[in-house]
Amino acid sequence: MTSISDRFDPFSRRCVWVHGPIIVGAGPSGLAVGACLKEQGVPFVILERSDCIASLWQKRTYDRLKLHLPKQFCQLPRLPFPEDYPEYPSKEEFMRYLESYAKHFKINPRFNQSVQSARYDETCGLWRVRTVGTGAEAGNWNAEVEYIGRWLVVATGENAEKVVPELEGLAQFGGDVTHVCDYKSGDVHRGKRVLVVGCGNSGMEVCVDLCDHDAFPSMVVRDSVHVLPREVLRKSTFELAVCLLKWLPLWLVDKILLVLAWLVLGNVEKYGLKRPSTGPLELKNTQGRTPVLDIGTLSKIRSGDIKVVPGVKRFMPNKVELVDGQVLDVHSVIFATGYRSNVPRWLQGTDFFSKDGYPKVPFPNGWKGDSGLYAVGFTRRGLSGASSDAVRIAKDIGRVWKEETKPAKGLTA
Repeated sequence: MTSISDRFDPFSRRCVWVHGPIIVGAGPSGLAVGACLKEQGVPFVILERSDCIASLWQKRTYDRLKLHLPKQFCQLPRLPFPEDYPEYPSKEEFMRYLESYAKHFKINPRFNQSVQSARYDETCGLWRVRTVGTGAEAGNWNAEVEYIGRWLVVATGENAEKVVPELEGLAQFGGDVTHVCDYKSGDVHRGKRVLVVGCGNSGMEVCVDLCDHDAFPSMVVRDSVHVLPREVLRKSTFELAVCLLKWLPLWLVDKILLVLAWLVLGNVEKYGLKRPSTGPLELKNTQGRTPVLDIGTLSKIRSGDIKVVPGVKRFMPNKVELVDGQVLDVHSVIFATGYRSNVPRWLQGTDFFSKDGYPKVPFPNGWKGDSGLYAVGFTRRGLSGASSDAVRIAKDIGRVWKEETKPAKGLTA
C-alpha cells in the first residue's frame, strides 16, 4: 500500500508527497514495518539503495551461511516460516522466506534510491528525504527525488557499511585483501595460507569453510570472546537462555550458560580464546557484543586445522607481523571485522542517534524519537528485536492515522 503524489519542477529536483511514513531500507526491518503498517491500513513508501530486498543477505553473505538461531526467533511479524523449513534455515531458504513475505503483504519498495540526506523541516512540520539514483538509475538527473512526509522510519540497521581497520603496511602487503562481505566460498583459497582478522560468528565460520576447502587459516583473536555451544542436549542455547530469563536474573543465567559451555566445550582459554569477565548476556545487552555460537570451529582449532594468533602489528609484502613478534607467510587476508550503521552520514538535524549510529535511548525504548522519527533494527537483538520494534512503530503511527482520518461526527450541511 503506497500513496504518493509526484510534482515535477524543471528548475528543481522532483518532489514526491508520501501519504504516510517514509521507510529507509528494505531489509528485514523495513519489510517488517511495512507489513505491520499494512495491518493498520497505513500507506507508506520504502526507499532502498540496492536493486533488491535484503541486499546484505542476498549480496554480502557467504554461501554456507545459516541462521545462527532457531527459526522461531528469526521470523518476522504476522508470517511464520514454513513448517517444512529446518530449525536453522540456510541463506537461500531465508531469502525465499523474505521474498514470500514481501509478496504476501504486497510490499513494493522503490529500488535504486540512495538516501543522501533526511531532515525535519520545522517550518512545515514534515520530513524531507533527498535521494539519488543508483544502479540503472545512476547519472539520471530525473532520478534525483525529494520525498516529503510526516513520518520517517530509519530501517537501515546495524550492518549498513563494512568496517575495515587501518593497519600499518596493508597497502604494501601485495596479496588478496577482502572483507567478509565479499567472501563467498573458500574454493578460491584452496591450498593457500589465509589470515582471518576477527573472531566473531562470521570469522569463525569462514575459518571452518576455508578448512573445508583445503586452505590453511590463521584466525586473529585480539580481544576476549565468549564461545558457547549452539545447542545443549539438542536444545538451542539461545532458547534455553530465553526460558531461564523468565524465571531467573540475568547474572545467574550468565553463570549457568558459562557452566554449560565449560561442560560441553571444555576450557577454551588454553586454545587462545580468553573469556571476558562480563557474562555473555550482560555483554550483549551493554556493549552489543554477540557471543559466538560454535558450529565446529573449536574442533578444528583443537586439531590444529585453524591456528589462533594474537593481534596484528603490521603487514609486509606477503607477510604479517603479530604483536607477539611472530611473522607469518600469508597469501590472503580476510577482514571479519563487522559492520556499522551509516545513519550519521545522512540523517541531519536530530540528536536522537549517537555518533555511532545507534539510538541514544537504550532498548526497549529506542524505537521512537521526536517529530515523527522512528528507528527499527538497532536493538542489538537481531531479527526478534527488529520485529518487536516494527510492531510498536506501526501501532503508534496507526493510532494517529486512524484518529486523523476517521469521518468527523455531528457535522451538518
